[in-house]
Amino acid sequence: MTEASKGTSAIELDGKDLPAYCPNPAMPAWSSHPRVFLELSHGGEAKCPYCGTVYRLKPGAVVHHH
Repeated sequence: MTEASKGTSAIELDGKDLPAYCPNPAMPAWSSHPRVFLELSHGGEAKCPYCGTVYRLKPGAVVHHH
């Protein structure tokens, strides 16, 4: 069971938001940690190993591979 399925809201990302990383630009500076890039290819969801923030691809998001 993921954090998002427990009722905690996930940050939804579109294809233009990739590559996904945490902390994201909307997070306050005081809560920052080292930047980590997140792999969303497995089920379209990832959890930050530092702060536990859950990131998820929006339904219908188009992922462009480089």
